Amino acid sequence: MSTQLSRNETAWWREADAKHHLHPFTDTKGLANEGGSRIITKAEGVWLTDSEGNRILDGMAGLWCVNMGYGRKELALAAYDQMLELPYYNTFFKTATPPSVELSEKLAKITPDGLNHVFYGSSGSDANDTIVRMVRHFWNLARKPTKKIFISRNNAYHGSTMAAASLGGMAAMHGQADLPLPGFEHVMQPYWFDLGGDLTPDELGLKAAEALENRILILGAQNVAAFIGEPVQGAGGVIIPPESYWPKVQEICRKYDILLIADEVICGFGRTGNWFGCETFGISPDIMPLAKGISSGYLPLSAVMVGERVAGTLIEDGGEFYHGFTYSGHPVCCAVALANIRLMEEENIVEKVRSKTGPYLQAKLNELADHPLVGEVRGVGFLGAIELAKDKATRARFADVGTTGALCKDYATGNGLIMRAVGDTLVVSPPLIMSKPEIDELFKRARLSLDMTAKDLGVM
Repeated sequence: MSTQLSRNETAWWREADAKHHLHPFTDTKGLANEGGSRIITKAEGVWLTDSEGNRILDGMAGLWCVNMGYGRKELALAAYDQMLELPYYNTFFKTATPPSVELSEKLAKITPDGLNHVFYGSSGSDANDTIVRMVRHFWNLARKPTKKIFISRNNAYHGSTMAAASLGGMAAMHGQADLPLPGFEHVMQPYWFDLGGDLTPDELGLKAAEALENRILILGAQNVAAFIGEPVQGAGGVIIPPESYWPKVQEICRKYDILLIADEVICGFGRTGNWFGCETFGISPDIMPLAKGISSGYLPLSAVMVGERVAGTLIEDGGEFYHGFTYSGHPVCCAVALANIRLMEEENIVEKVRSKTGPYLQAKLNELADHPLVGEVRGVGFLGAIELAKDKATRARFADVGTTGALCKDYATGNGLIMRAVGDTLVVSPPLIMSKPEIDELFKRARLSLDMTAKDLGVM
């Protein structure tokens, strides 16, 4: 390492980063060839600042999580006060802390009826890992020990641990680790733009739900433990299910006595215009994992909300549940989550997203539908997707899927806007505090990035 570089200079950080830091979901060699990492040094509201002083509009709320925006002193002070009072103690060995107890009570109040019990972790991945163990334990206790298989959807994302990645349906993740593990199945996703053909969206929704029922019949209902799905598939490309989909899925799960898990890691805490995505789509889950927005990303925390059927059996018949994490119910993380929820309530954030800023964001998103590169726009609340296509009418894709999306994403970054590319889909999930003028700025920069991409492709 060069001794001529100051430790507070971009070049030093990039050099040290390249030597020592293995990034998640990153082509390390490709990153080095591009000149190294972008170094983010501070943030305020919906704006990031990098080490070169550039201000960047965060259209992704970090990783779908900074719902209340950056620089909230209320959350920092909640962490500070709790660290002075009790920085850590575990919740093993018949022990609890005030923040873990108070947050449990609060979550039981704001989540849908019947989800009255909480198991804590640190991420959405370990929440879904917990669910796999919990559900299999439940069915053993219920004297249905053959019910072991989990069904999810192709292209779903449920985390990065071995079990969570197996729940997910992303082929690239499976290929690198010999996944999925035994006992995990995947069925058609309700992705009309990609799979609809000549069907209407509702017909496609029913077809995708029927794919679940067909797989249950092939496997045998006596062998299927649960179906898991995000209300809206986030990392899969902000796939908004047709109205026909979730009611039919729920009917199928009840018909065959299969637990229904609504993965709210992205959709929870106001993202869809309700506290939880299952409220937006009329889902009544047996189990519901939470993370990300629970603390607005300020500290790592996850929670598995467990309904009475499963929790009652575990409590009455299960004895000791041999599962947990050092940081389950971490008092500082729970204190920040409590402060975050209180702040959301005080500022009426969910109602604003539902009736004011969410509809405004969707209106601005829909204005991009006329762009020659855009095959479809879709969204709900503060989630949006811009699907790029070679031909609008036929929904034909570009030959090398992902190249155009990556090009547009890079232009957006250069234009001071963070969007995410999922294949050839650009997705946005901004902080819930984003104002109407900031929404205007987001889509102004998005359109500029689309124009630059189209010019490169000879479309404009």
